[in-house]
Amino acid sequence: MCGRYLISMEEEIIEMREIIREINRRYAGRPELSQMKTGEIFPTDMVPVIALEAEAPRPYIFTWGFPRWQGSGVIINARRETAAEKGMFRQALQERRCIIPASGFYEWRHEGNKKYKDKYIFRRAESPMLYMAGLYSVYKKEGVTIPAFVILTTDANRWVQPVHDRMPVILDGDEQEMWLKDEIFARHVLEREGPPLEMIRQ
Repeated sequence: MCGRYLISMEEEIIEMREIIREINRRYAGRPELSQMKTGEIFPTDMVPVIALEAEAPRPYIFTWGFPRWQGSGVIINARRETAAEKGMFRQALQERRCIIPASGFYEWRHEGNKKYKDKYIFRRAESPMLYMAGLYSVYKKEGVTIPAFVILTTDANRWVQPVHDRMPVILDGDEQEMWLKDEIFARHVLEREGPPLEMIRQ
């Protein structure tokens, strides 16, 4: 499960600032720009996401969460074990993969079905950037086109297990283009263990 994450705008996080700068250029004068969020990110927020455009990775503003066709709320995660089987995610896994840039992701300590108030952030120890694997689709609501994404999750590795049994699928920085373009590579990524992370209690 990944229900919140962080986009930090600290001066030294050059990669994130470059993504935001490109979004500012591409979305200048459009309403999405004023609605884009940074800081602690919640479901349904509009945020920076990287997807393919003309065979090259480009930053976009997407909304976090696929709408539910029955009931209220949104679906924010897709389990990597079943994404290829579920109708909501199958085609997106084949054709519409994306990358969610972050500074870290949050989890709350779980024991069985019990959730505690202890909040932790997980970051990559060797980098201020963390790239989460995602899927996106495009919906229409009241005549408005809404591109939306979900974050792919996998079994927690040894660094996350003390707090939670799930974690986002994480990409290395140099794997972005392969994840977006190559479905065979993408399926390989879904099968591997997540990278080492550092845990900080909030």
